[in-house]
Amino acid sequence: MPIRFFNTLTRQIEDFSTREPGVVRLYTCGPTVYNFAHIGNFRAYVFEDLLQRHLEFRRFRVDRAMNLTDVDDKTIRGCRAASLPLADFTAPFKKAFFDDLDSLRIKRANHFPAATESVHIERMISMISTLVDKGHAYCAEDGSVYFRIRSFPNYGNLAHFNLEDLRDGVRVRNDEYGKENVGDFALWKAWDEADGDVGWDSPWGRGRPGWHIECSAMATGILGPELDIHCGGEDNIFPHHEAEIAQSECCTGKKFVRLWMHCRHLQVEGSKMAKSAGNFFTLRDLMEKGWSGREVRYALISVKYREPLNFTFEGLAAARSALQRLDEWSARLHETAGSESVESPVDGLEAFGEALDDDLNISAALASVFETIRLTNRKMDEGALSSAEARTLQKWLAGVNSVLAFEPDVEKISEAVEALLTRRAKARASKEWKLSDTLRDEILAMGWMVKDTKDGQKLSPAPRATAPNH
Repeated sequence: MPIRFFNTLTRQIEDFSTREPGVVRLYTCGPTVYNFAHIGNFRAYVFEDLLQRHLEFRRFRVDRAMNLTDVDDKTIRGCRAASLPLADFTAPFKKAFFDDLDSLRIKRANHFPAATESVHIERMISMISTLVDKGHAYCAEDGSVYFRIRSFPNYGNLAHFNLEDLRDGVRVRNDEYGKENVGDFALWKAWDEADGDVGWDSPWGRGRPGWHIECSAMATGILGPELDIHCGGEDNIFPHHEAEIAQSECCTGKKFVRLWMHCRHLQVEGSKMAKSAGNFFTLRDLMEKGWSGREVRYALISVKYREPLNFTFEGLAAARSALQRLDEWSARLHETAGSESVESPVDGLEAFGEALDDDLNISAALASVFETIRLTNRKMDEGALSSAEARTLQKWLAGVNSVLAFEPDVEKISEAVEALLTRRAKARASKEWKLSDTLRDEILAMGWMVKDTKDGQKLSPAPRATAPNH
């Protein structure tokens, strides 16, 4: 069965192929680092992580770039309000973003280009110059440079609108560099007093790049003029990705992207996420409420990327329950597997990968995982699962976790817990059962469960209570 994905450009499910066999050149739009990223942002980043991990699971080598937008109207307003240089203002938000990636177990891209890096600014200026020379762009009186969209007949193909159907004066959703009316978008924005110390010299005067040209320059500069996949949230389709196509293809003369993939919006408790509605959450907000990055990852990944995701605290509780079930099954497998090194075939294990081959059908993939858990738990209950089968299942689970990254958090056992375990072992050896129970409760209060087995005390993290909804 071939890998198949939905292409936003064609609005069709297509067999996946790459320009270079076995290599995927992937570009994903990253954060604007003027604040902490919120869970709506991370819905896209987790989807992109699932895509990369599955492609690697299918033996592709993925060369991925993810940009950091560290110069735009928002970052400039922020640094001026904070009375900080732009780089000093954005630095803590960049660090927070990488910390959040780690908490959500999102693999690091091969490249994290920042728009303000000199190599990328130089490429932006070079691309704009090429577009001006080819007649696709022009310089306005104030020194701003605009892309002439009517010079690119395919403008609108990604968003599936006809440029002739639009009328000047109609308000369209646009970025902060564009105009409120339908028309040409800014490639270079002339400096003004609101920019303060932020600006670069160019053939058109001092100014700064537009958001669209930043991504085109970084993507083609790092990955080459033709990408295999470009991802983002559906809000990026127009105007951002539409503009990227126009300026990139007019500059290079080559097809910019083979496959466009976009994820749908995230809502919170059935409503659009907004600070005014009290339902706006960053990852750290949720972790302060007692939820782990692993649980948030499960909640964000568990709905197919092309379907709207209603993020709820009930859903987080279900994620916690599902992960606990997975952990308990893994522990049972470990006990059943023993030390035998022989593996044995187990039916049905290919369903997980095949589900993700089908446009990242995560619902079917998760269903296959939990059906495997159900069937093999029954066999273990009956004593019918051999150690060889258990080891095969452990190997399969490692493959599943290479894609889903649901393995348990590694928690270090403190010296205090170790001391209580030692005391409890002595109490049990002396048949001091009441003291043994008391010590067990003390260990539980410190976040660990003790199970007494023929091989001695076994320690595991205690399930956490469901966090409150607010």
